[in-house]
Amino acid sequence: MEKLFTLLDHNFDEMVAIRRHLHEYPELSFEEVETPAYIAAFHRALGHDVREQVGERGVVATLRGGKPGKTVALRADFDALAIQEENEIPYKSKIDGKMHACGHDGHTATLLGLAKALNAIKDEITGSVVFIHQHAEEIAPGGAKPMIEDGCLDGVDVIFGTHLWAPTPIGDLLVRDGAIMAAADKVEITIQGKGGHGAEPHHSIDAVVLASQFVVNAQQLISRRIDPLKSAVLTLGHFEAINPFNVIADRVVLAGTVRTFDEQVRQQMEDELESVLKATCQPFGASYNYRYTRGYPPVYNHVEDTAFIAQLANDVPGVENVITCPPFMIGEDFGYYLEKVPGTFFFTGAKKPEWEEAYPHHHARFDFDERAMLIAAKTLGKATLQYLQKNK
Repeated sequence: MEKLFTLLDHNFDEMVAIRRHLHEYPELSFEEVETPAYIAAFHRALGHDVREQVGERGVVATLRGGKPGKTVALRADFDALAIQEENEIPYKSKIDGKMHACGHDGHTATLLGLAKALNAIKDEITGSVVFIHQHAEEIAPGGAKPMIEDGCLDGVDVIFGTHLWAPTPIGDLLVRDGAIMAAADKVEITIQGKGGHGAEPHHSIDAVVLASQFVVNAQQLISRRIDPLKSAVLTLGHFEAINPFNVIADRVVLAGTVRTFDEQVRQQMEDELESVLKATCQPFGASYNYRYTRGYPPVYNHVEDTAFIAQLANDVPGVENVITCPPFMIGEDFGYYLEKVPGTFFFTGAKKPEWEEAYPHHHARFDFDERAMLIAAKTLGKATLQYLQKNK
């Protein structure tokens, strides 16, 4: 293991250079062209078996060890976000309106640096390592599902993944078995009333008033319909009625998200949201259009593999604390992989010690401590070698 750690230390400067290059040239979900080409070329130079356009834009590279054995998959995403970067840094995004504001550039650099280190000792490895470089994590339906359908998990025995996490101090590793991240669904609603003069509401059906009532009424599903020992979040973040100030709106468009862990709760929210909408509109003669789109499933970590990571991480250089974290209501399509094969997903702290508070993920000034990439690579690398050795 010390040999791997030494190789990763040696590769760290290259990992930083890769991350900064990718940061300068971000590509959005389902628009990735140069990034997957860069990744494929890197793996080919190492002599790995490479498949491109997996699930449309993904890359899968396979390292085969000196002896046959089990197969470990490691996954990193590589898409960016439609955000104008506000950081003044030497490697600031060169593409207007696009930015790596979630750390996916770091995830990719971590996996490439680890691939190079493992390749240097491949003759000592019993088994294979599959590097899954996934496109389009940020936007449902995401890249994981089509990549799985295209065979990226064929022959895989276990999968590990991590997310560099800027709100958590560097040196901390966050783990949790069971549900660690929520299902992320989308709700789209149109309420159709009858427009009119602002002075004559009795001749109209005010869509703004009805939409406002619905927003408030819908929150009662969380407080009064959902089991208080279970979790759900409803956020209606879009409310649009484009009208002059003295005109009663005939139409309002709403959109939002529902986050859940439990499948029964998920179904209840989908069904009862429409019931509330119908009960709000019908008495006043308004009509509505309701669309509930299921996004990513919850991320459910397997107990044995989570305990495996938690135990080995204590002896990884740079890891100071292994913490059992609460579940997060954010979504991640890593859940699709865990529906197919055992594995676990964890968070690697990436907040710089000098920061009083980190800018959140998806913020125009997001950044992270690049040393977290080395911690993530060492943790994933140790997990890979230890798993293959234990199961040979």
